[in-house]
Amino acid sequence: MTGAAEDLIDVHAHFVTPSYVRAATEAGHTHPDGMPGYPTWSPGEHLALMDATGIRTSLLSLSSPGTHFGDDRAARALSREMNEYVAGVVRDHPGRFGHFATLPLPDVEGALTEAAYALDVLGSDGVAVLSNAHGTYLGDERFAPLWEELDRRGALVFVHPTSPRCHEAVSAGRPRPMLEFLFDSTRTAADLVLQGVFTRHRAIRWVFTHGAGTLPLLADRIELFRTAFHDSGPATPPVPEQLRGLWFDMAGTPFPRQIPALDAAFGTGRLLYGSDYCWTPAAAATAQIATVDTAPRPGGDTWRALTTRNALRLLPRLGDGPARSSATPTTQDTP
Repeated sequence: MTGAAEDLIDVHAHFVTPSYVRAATEAGHTHPDGMPGYPTWSPGEHLALMDATGIRTSLLSLSSPGTHFGDDRAARALSREMNEYVAGVVRDHPGRFGHFATLPLPDVEGALTEAAYALDVLGSDGVAVLSNAHGTYLGDERFAPLWEELDRRGALVFVHPTSPRCHEAVSAGRPRPMLEFLFDSTRTAADLVLQGVFTRHRAIRWVFTHGAGTLPLLADRIELFRTAFHDSGPATPPVPEQLRGLWFDMAGTPFPRQIPALDAAFGTGRLLYGSDYCWTPAAAATAQIATVDTAPRPGGDTWRALTTRNALRLLPRLGDGPARSSATPTTQDTP
């Protein structure tokens, strides 16, 4: 067990509720993103994992397939229900949890309303969006009003991958989180770069997942095609430079290869810890933390200390939370 000075801050943690699973299943997501089914989750179980592995605070968000299953009104209602539920979990466990609010994209009007409610009323730490909304990537001009508002607020936007629209043709029946999630994060990051969203909205704090996916390998290739075939203006910063301004978490398989590749491409000044629990089972999350704790870190620092220091730069309010608290279940365990 590590000391409080090296407790982790987990920016990539998930929750589900029975009512969410019912809504998603009724909408046809019986095997979400090709996975066998939905995990179970409760604050008590999550706190037990956190205490066993030295995680001070977990930032909760809803994962893929999100809340929009084809009907704007239903998506708005489900997003509101999930956001109010998780805000209650945060209130019940001071210092242990934070949350990124779910938005009902591609419904931009509904997303603007929900973002304002979540940030102004519920005290959300940011908003969570999927890498594409029914096949529309985040650089699409229809999302411009949302980015303008979030830029005005200097909001944090957590970009979580989801299945691409063409997944039936490319996934070969395998779970899409294995490969397609990483490619879809890269697709939407490329779309945001090439559409100029990152340069127009510099106040947004973007967080991308899974060690930057395939971006460390493809950033230079995107820049090659941008300069050879895409007229983005002489003052546009190179793609690798724009991507260095993003934040990345290490959810998934960070060592021995993923994080060294990210470090070589973008550095680790904006690297954050992420467990991906509860979609990553507790045993796998524990094993992943063991790799974080044993991976060599040049300069003598630890990956725990680095990622926690970075997280406190991104979200200073987390520095006020307690290092540990009991995992006492509350009424929020059974929504």
